[in-house]
Formats: sequence, structure tokens, C-alpha cells
Amino acid sequence: MSTGDGPKIHIDSDWKAEAEREKERLAEQEAQQPQQEALGEVTFVHLINMLAMQAAVALGGMRGPNGEAIPPDPELARFHIDMLGLLEKKTAGNLEDDEKKMLTGVLHELRSSYVHLMDALVKHAAGQGPQKS
Repeated sequence: MSTGDGPKIHIDSDWKAEAEREKERLAEQEAQQPQQEALGEVTFVHLINMLAMQAAVALGGMRGPNGEAIPPDPELARFHIDMLGLLEKKTAGNLEDDEKKMLTGVLHELRSSYVHLMDALVKHAAGQGPQKS
């Protein structure tokens, strides 16, 4: 016995609403994650680089976004170098070999640059002009 009515498709409006909510939730998650994914995994090396860059900028010789030279700020440079020194002290015995080597090398370079900056500033203040390397 045929009624002429083919198979009926039943669309559950609750299912549609749930699917829409899930789609919105996923879009929200994606909107929050691009920054984290673009930056990658957080590592100890990133922390060293961040503090070292702050110290390097404060040591002078860098240019700002407008192209003008950023003047040295010895006090700020010393602060960031001391932060790295504290990090070295507090993490002693807990770093992988490459992390320790990097931290030691960065500290050596920054401390040397700081000493050169201070020497140049003292000579400049004494009227001898900047030291040429």
C-alpha cells in the first residue's frame, strides 16, 4: 500500500540550535588562540631573550620605530642585567646545558657592554669625548 508520500525528513530544531552554539564556541576559541599559536611554545630561552633585549636597548645604540637613536639608560640596563643574574643564581643546577651556556654567554656580553658604556660615559663627562672602538 503506497500513499505516495516519500520518505519524510525530520529536522530537529534543537539539534540545529546545538550545532550553532558549538560553531560559535569553536569560533570563540579560535579567536583567542591565534596569538598563542603564532608565538609558539613558551621556553626559558624566550625569557632570557626578552630580558637581554631590554638590557640591550637600555645600553643604547638601538633605534626606535621613528628611526631616532634610543639614548642609553645605564640604570635600566643594570636592572635588566641584574634580573638575568638573579635568574642565573635562582636556576643554578636546574638548567639544561644549552640553557646554562646561553644564559652565561648573554650575561657576559651584556656585562662587558655595560662596563664599556660606563667607561665611555665617565670619559665623556671628564671631557675626553666618547671612546672609539
